[in-house]
Amino acid sequence: MKTRKQATRSRHRRVRRKVSGTAQQPRLAVFRSNQHIYAQVIDDDQQHTLASASSLDEAVKTKVSSGSNCDASTQVGQLVAERALEKGIKAVVFDRGGNLFHGRVKALADAAREAGLQF
Repeated sequence: MKTRKQATRSRHRRVRRKVSGTAQQPRLAVFRSNQHIYAQVIDDDQQHTLASASSLDEAVKTKVSSGSNCDASTQVGQLVAERALEKGIKAVVFDRGGNLFHGRVKALADAAREAGLQF
């Protein structure tokens, strides 16, 4: 019997076999904890983080009451998209991090799309 954490890790490994980021189309990786959500735009060829945002950033913290709800995820999605667009990144590959694509992960993805990222 797998724990929830083990199941998430195995899903993430399965996703990462197919998804990798390049300089032209980096990977938008999402990590969801119980209290916060984090997003990074990563170039896997160079092993370099190009842009990042989380619910711990001051720009997000002041707008939301909790870092563990869909409102915070929406703010993080908009912020990471703005930071990526500033660096000239328009297209990314979405890496849900082994999480199911609903709730906070979906809210982050939808906000990033609305802010201008293509995936």
